[in-house]
Amino acid sequence: MIVLLIDDDKEALKINKKYLEKRGFEVGLCEDGSSAVEFLKNNRVDCIVLDIMMPGQDGFEIFPELRKLSDAPVLFLSARGEDADRIRGLSLGADDYISKPCSLEELALRIEINIRKSRPKEGALGELEIPPLKIMALERKVYYGEKEVLLSNREYELLLLFAKNENRVLTFEEIGIAVNGSYLVSDRQAVMMTVSRLRKKLDQYAGISNMIETVWGEGYVLRS
Repeated sequence: MIVLLIDDDKEALKINKKYLEKRGFEVGLCEDGSSAVEFLKNNRVDCIVLDIMMPGQDGFEIFPELRKLSDAPVLFLSARGEDADRIRGLSLGADDYISKPCSLEELALRIEINIRKSRPKEGALGELEIPPLKIMALERKVYYGEKEVLLSNREYELLLLFAKNENRVLTFEEIGIAVNGSYLVSDRQAVMMTVSRLRKKLDQYAGISNMIETVWGEGYVLRS
């Protein structure tokens, strides 16, 4: 999961980045709104933590520009805890508002909660859609329209993993652990073979060939 931290406080950025990376996040840093705009033009993120009090454009002013570039949840972070600021931030469309000072643990938890809330949710019957595919979790079956896509257990688990992490790069290690239960560097070839088999089966259907992209040296990503 990728988090973008926007704050003019360099020391706070350094501390927050170090802690969040220990929690398993990838972290991008920007010290003002203009650099954040440029960052989002070239990078996808899962969550944005935006400080309000910054020189030049403040967080409230830069928020609409960021929203045009990303639909990731935005958490306002501010030393100003007034109700008026909180209401203004939420009224703009922010997903959360955190008052400084807050613990690093709370910051990480708020980020995790908002990312989970933003992810596609399975239907009441365990259905998960990545059009034109429909995954029936209770049945452990996948359909392309009305036609069932026949997958092995590992191929099914892999597709389900991709579907729950659309547009996020999954590393070889993440895939190996999720599909096989463990991962060693020597397992990379086995992961690549499983992905290759799944790709070949999906390539038979119009509109979903090439939906799983290789990210060289890192892993794979399912583009929606």
